[in-house]
Amino acid sequence: MLTDDLILQTLHHSTLTEELRDAEIDILGQLFVVKDFKKGEALLRPGEEKLKNSLIVLASGEVEAIATLSGEQAVLHLLQPGDLAGIITFTGGNVAQISASVVAKTDCKVLLLERSKFEALMTTHPAILYYVMRGIVRYVHGIVRRMNTESVELSNYIYKTQGRF
Repeated sequence: MLTDDLILQTLHHSTLTEELRDAEIDILGQLFVVKDFKKGEALLRPGEEKLKNSLIVLASGEVEAIATLSGEQAVLHLLQPGDLAGIITFTGGNVAQISASVVAKTDCKVLLLERSKFEALMTTHPAILYYVMRGIVRYVHGIVRRMNTESVELSNYIYKTQGRF
């Protein structure tokens, strides 16, 4: 698949561009580059500057968000094509705020959008900037909702099993 086709296909299937028209997706797509990662390779790690200020959109393959808790690794989420990573530094946060590693579970291709290229849309295409940021907020809200649901389910499980002892 050609790079431009991969970028556009991925963007069309991402929450990032839900509110954009095809012509706006084409404009946004020109700002992305494609990068390959091998199985086991880290895209992001806490404190690393590697892809600082870049939004990552998974194009193909599988990527895991992994947290290290008490020396043990726990998979927080398996990313699917169209899913996002690197949101913290892309939106202006510090690498010290990153708490999970993002690691390729299989060979994969990702789309990278540098914040400086994205911010350049402010003067030429502010609506694209606005709608993409809304897409990022929706994506993050979905993560929070999923985590809240899992937390409630875990609490219910613990409460039910404690009653048995």
